Amino acid sequence: MTTTQTPNDRPAPADPQAARRPLWDRRFTLYFTARAVSLLGDAMMPVAVALAVGALYGISGVGLVLGVWTGTFVLLVLFGGVFADRFGARRMMVGADLVRVFTQGVLAVAFFTGKPPFWLLVTMAALAGAAVAMFLPGVNGMVPLVAREPQRANATLKVADALAHLLGPALAGLLITLTSAGTVYTIDAGTFLLSALCLALIRFDPAATPARTQAAADPRTRTGRSLRGELHQGWREFRARTWMWAVILIWMGYGVLVFGPLVPLGSALVGARLGPNAYGLAVSFLGAGTVLGGLLALRLRPARPLAAGSVAMALYTALPLCIALGAGLPVLLAGHALGGAAIAFWSVMWATSVQTHTPPEVLNRVTAYEQAGSVSGIALGQVLAGPATALAAPDRLLWVSAGACLVGCATLFAIPAIRTLHRAVAAVHPPVAGPPPRA
Repeated sequence: MTTTQTPNDRPAPADPQAARRPLWDRRFTLYFTARAVSLLGDAMMPVAVALAVGALYGISGVGLVLGVWTGTFVLLVLFGGVFADRFGARRMMVGADLVRVFTQGVLAVAFFTGKPPFWLLVTMAALAGAAVAMFLPGVNGMVPLVAREPQRANATLKVADALAHLLGPALAGLLITLTSAGTVYTIDAGTFLLSALCLALIRFDPAATPARTQAAADPRTRTGRSLRGELHQGWREFRARTWMWAVILIWMGYGVLVFGPLVPLGSALVGARLGPNAYGLAVSFLGAGTVLGGLLALRLRPARPLAAGSVAMALYTALPLCIALGAGLPVLLAGHALGGAAIAFWSVMWATSVQTHTPPEVLNRVTAYEQAGSVSGIALGQVLAGPATALAAPDRLLWVSAGACLVGCATLFAIPAIRTLHRAVAAVHPPVAGPPPRA
């Protein structure tokens, strides 16, 4: 397939002033706070679901609840991208946070008052997945609006994500042991409420990307355009970049074989061998590794970011491998830390590449397409995790995950469009007169 190349697709010269520009202004501080607190709550959820739902409904129950959440997200995320470009990313994100305050609050009450019926767990998972579908497409689009240099912002946010995964799982395991899952869901609802407040307080300069300013602030740009037409425009932009759709195809395979089954199978194996607290501790070490990977991404600026990220992702193989081998606690923790560092470094390289190689006016829609593709495999992997254990033991399935991870990394590096993509620098525009954009 041939690709079209926009000015944002061409390599840009390094900006020597980028590293010295202030990052922590009011906008980025509020955005960082919103993301950090909600990420902490989110980091507690997989452990809460794995332990609380698993104790009631087994591996199949955990896989189905996670699969419904992810599947709903995949079905609706494309529309979330269109709505974020139409009505503003921030508005959609605040609304999605408030919906999740409701879903997590309902589940908190259900766990506090007894055994939640399975239909309620599935219903709230579907509603929360729909909210995330409206929230996540705007995350990529917000970064260039709140930060002058995307890679530094992405790396800083990844460190926050890592710290959340360091503290959240261990805290969730401890709270479930000492109290109940209802406490975890209550805290999660509170984090979404604080996130919504911080996002609502952000005010933008008129200097934010002019293309997005016009699209967001001028109602005439939203009239006469059908939902189908906007989806098609986003698809054209996504399809025109070989490096982007090739990565997503590989990530779909990762989702089915690696990321999707990892939580249901890993939690069951580690919990059975070493106890539930060991699984929470292992996921915390995944967060510790992610901190290191994020800090490394703050310092390194490879000329070919996706090539560097592909090499780093090979280290992620250690995570499913150490579980499959039935390793003791020290090796298990080391494997999770190494996997966390690998995925963090790749994530920063990937997010920055998408943000700096995509026209601002379609960034939310393109983000929705890449998220829909990559997460769809995870949904399928989560749903199939339980039935797959009837065909093979969980440790053998994780051997397949480790092999698939290595094959995927080799494929990433072998594709020229991925290997040769150069780092681009997002433009920073001087202030201009006019109303602030709505994001």
